[in-house]
Amino acid sequence: MIINTNIMIYALTILVLVLLGWLIKNEIRMKRLMAGKKASDLEEVLMTLVKDLDGLQKSKNKIETDINKIEDRLRKSIRGLSTVRFNPFKDSGGNQSFAIALLNDDGDGVIISSLYSRERMSVFAKPVKSHVSEYDLTKEESEALTSAKL
Repeated sequence: MIINTNIMIYALTILVLVLLGWLIKNEIRMKRLMAGKKASDLEEVLMTLVKDLDGLQKSKNKIETDINKIEDRLRKSIRGLSTVRFNPFKDSGGNQSFAIALLNDDGDGVIISSLYSRERMSVFAKPVKSHVSEYDLTKEESEALTSAKL
């Protein structure tokens, strides 16, 4: 029985020493964490960090909203552009006439054509919806429309 009591005393002594070492280690870590700070200062720092995180979350949400608005505007802006120059009249010189297709991402836009001759110049505009015009297109206008597709 004395042997068992001695073993228990040694075991408890070892356990107390281990716990004491663990306590000292944690105390050292806590002192390093609080170096130059008081507990109230640490709470203030944490509250400031929480406020900053809230501000960052609000900024992130605003930026995401702005990016979505910009993407919507870009989708509607002219992104496909093609120009075809040609000479509709063989007796006049140079490729002074042209057809320009201006389209957005959805294929909506306009085709602008110009026919140039010595006596006059004519300009035509034909609307385009989903890469199709309700008006008959010339060969050059069709070529400009095909080239402007994204």
